[in-house]
Amino acid sequence: MTTFDELVAEGSAVPVAGWDFSWFAGRATERRPSWGYSGLLSASMATARRAVDLQTGGGEVLATVASPPPVLVATEGWPPNVALARERLRPLGAAVVRAAEDAGLPFRDGVFDLVVSRHPTVVRWPEVARVLERGGTYLSQQIGPNSVGELRAALGVSVRPRRDQRPDRIRAAATAAGLDVVDLRMESPRMEFFDVAAVVVFLRKVVWTVPGFTVERYRDELAALHRRIVTDGVFVAHSRRVLVLARRR
Repeated sequence: MTTFDELVAEGSAVPVAGWDFSWFAGRATERRPSWGYSGLLSASMATARRAVDLQTGGGEVLATVASPPPVLVATEGWPPNVALARERLRPLGAAVVRAAEDAGLPFRDGVFDLVVSRHPTVVRWPEVARVLERGGTYLSQQIGPNSVGELRAALGVSVRPRRDQRPDRIRAAATAAGLDVVDLRMESPRMEFFDVAAVVVFLRKVVWTVPGFTVERYRDELAALHRRIVTDGVFVAHSRRVLVLARRR
């Protein structure tokens, strides 16, 4: 049996740039929400003329689009991801623009008929509305409140759930910015971690789950979680996902 120290060392060595989760195969699973964001994204892109993907990460999800629009742009704030996205999205003819997540968008008013974003860390609703043309569509799958809360609890971490991630707050913010919300749903897909290495990689990759996470800081808690996984065979948590479909008035 692989020891705790070996698993932690393995998890600490895995590269975590971008949003490629293929390393987790056989180590962790997460059910997808019923609405199928990738399918909605592809269908929306197929009919768009000018589209932008905000906070694209390494462009992993956008790269799956089969029929990109004539004008396709992506934004990303983290330099390593910008480089990954430019390489990955080159076959689609997409331009990748470096833009901070909490700053204004570097585009003129009403330039896009489609704005999309998967798991944005920050949503600047006035900026989304500003760059959309009248009648334009905003499609997003967002993180809901207290996502993966069971994992934080296992590590003894208390984080106040973000109120802006609640569906009612999302609707209010979108409406105030000038968007009509057409569809708004939240689901809690099941997540399973089969070893502590997967937990370490997840926390290093999805940094907002436990802010300031390091193996050294949480070594005792990780050891307890390792023993729990060895005994039970799995650690179960639940993500929170919110679908948002809105149109500019």
